[in-house]
Amino acid sequence: MSVARIRRWKVWAAVSAAVVGLALPTVTATPAAATTNAYDATYYKNAVGKTGTSLKSALHTIISSQNKISYDAVWNALKVTDQDPNNTNNVVLLYSGVSRSKALNGGDVGDWNREHVWAQSHGSFGTSAGPGTDLHHLRACDVQVNSIRGNKDWDFGGSAVSGATGSYTDSNSFEPRNADKGDVARMILYMAVRYEGDDAWPDLEPNESTTNGSVPWHGRLSVLKQWNEQDPPSAFEERRNDVIFNSYQGNRNPFIDHPEWVEAIW
Repeated sequence: MSVARIRRWKVWAAVSAAVVGLALPTVTATPAAATTNAYDATYYKNAVGKTGTSLKSALHTIISSQNKISYDAVWNALKVTDQDPNNTNNVVLLYSGVSRSKALNGGDVGDWNREHVWAQSHGSFGTSAGPGTDLHHLRACDVQVNSIRGNKDWDFGGSAVSGATGSYTDSNSFEPRNADKGDVARMILYMAVRYEGDDAWPDLEPNESTTNGSVPWHGRLSVLKQWNEQDPPSAFEERRNDVIFNSYQGNRNPFIDHPEWVEAIW
């Protein structure tokens, strides 16, 4: 059943239940084995078939086996992970979709820099090897757009973002363009599974707040879940996951391979 048909069914079911005065049955988590992936029999073998905290714990163990790189090394890594499939001299920028020369990395207007999708201030982990250099949530981004996003949480609405058509922001939240919504959701939720507070880094978790500041949380979970469904993994995102796995960190973002695991856990 398509996502759209599922949503229509849920709305119809809720209305019907309200009319007849019946309580809706509890919705159970989607089984982790709902889809298949080439890595299920190997990389994910200890996670397939699980749900909830058991699935989250299994995935944490799997993806914590990771090679760490320096923050300086991230520059060259992004030139490979974010390469424009239509122009190998360029990278594709998050939030705007603009294709820009790989050579224009830096901090000036017109350059691109390293965007922490999980804002580094949410947990104060900085740029040391670990969450601060994890390529699964670092993306090439226009310098000015990156500054506008800042360390804001994720939500709908606000004013249009200059230089990033389709993106919006207000005082405490940022909404990426539709083509990046699922990417953002899966990056944030990867971080929440990878970093559980057991390796000298903060326990990163999603919540429903848009005023998280320096605490190790990022909101809003309900919105991120919606974005994950709305914008399934693209070929660009899948290639990026493969490159990070094969050439850099040796670990994968499980929500790109199995986007249904978001609902299975949360």
